[in-house]
Amino acid sequence: MAIRFIFLAEMIAIIITIGRNPVFDEQAWQDLNLLSAFAISISMCSVVILKLAAPLLRRTSVAFGSVLVILLLLLVTAIGTDGMIFALHDLGLIPERWPAWRESLIIRSLMVALIIGVLGVRYFIAQHQAEVEGRAQQEARMQALQSRIRPHFLFNSLNSVASLTRSNPEKGEAVLHDLADLFRVLLADARKLVPLSAEREISRQYLEIEKIRLGDRLHVQWNVSPNIPRSALIPALTLQPILENAIYHGIEPRFAGGMIKIDMWAEGETLNILISNPLPDVRKDTRGKGNKIAQENTRQRLITQFGSAASLAAFEEGGQYHVKIKMPIVRG
Repeated sequence: MAIRFIFLAEMIAIIITIGRNPVFDEQAWQDLNLLSAFAISISMCSVVILKLAAPLLRRTSVAFGSVLVILLLLLVTAIGTDGMIFALHDLGLIPERWPAWRESLIIRSLMVALIIGVLGVRYFIAQHQAEVEGRAQQEARMQALQSRIRPHFLFNSLNSVASLTRSNPEKGEAVLHDLADLFRVLLADARKLVPLSAEREISRQYLEIEKIRLGDRLHVQWNVSPNIPRSALIPALTLQPILENAIYHGIEPRFAGGMIKIDMWAEGETLNILISNPLPDVRKDTRGKGNKIAQENTRQRLITQFGSAASLAAFEEGGQYHVKIKMPIVRG
């Protein structure tokens, strides 16, 4: 805000100088220096006063706060203008302490300050409202994207739990606890960043649930580099939808199943995640489309959270389907 005030003050000084001097000569240069010093002094004093009054302004309504800001600007302008006249007299630049043009200068300065104050307050109110609306839209977008996550495994897992209630009640109870944890994350705030270790634990719970259904057809290998900061944070449910796709589109269609590999490593301030699964024995278009929808959903969540600093790319190589995620390392 201070930089904007100073820039605006300098622009006003330049405009007044141009209006008063048809030719930019030595006199015009002196006017510009004097007006710049005056305008910048007033603007800096206004910034300091507004900073000090900020706690009070936050507790007031928009209308009352706007009026208070304008009154403070007028007060600073009046005192500053009179202070400038005193400084000019003290430096010997003007002969009188109370020159005849003093009141006229103060009135004109107050009129300029009033116009700038009204326009400035209106600008900052509009900017604040735009920021609030932008954050609200981002939150709504994140919630909408997260609400589209409807894991297929929830339905399959309920059937698995039902079969375990008689054959292995203790294991069935453990699966229900894992499902409760997954539901808790699914229903959490979509903007929330969670520790990477917590995201890995949720993913592990999900894979354990799927392993009950798929048995020896599902194998999992984690390769996590030690160079990843322990305090690293990532958006909740970043891994689970990709792992779900790997099972649904890669492991399930294969008679012999296969292995899902999760590689994680850091490159500078970038976190890299590579999830790989074998390609299905027989390709089906419907599965491919579903895969792309889930990936696009995850990509949009990452972009909404991190902007262009995050990316998600999918490619096939060596009989494997790979999904690579990049995002900034955020430390908790």
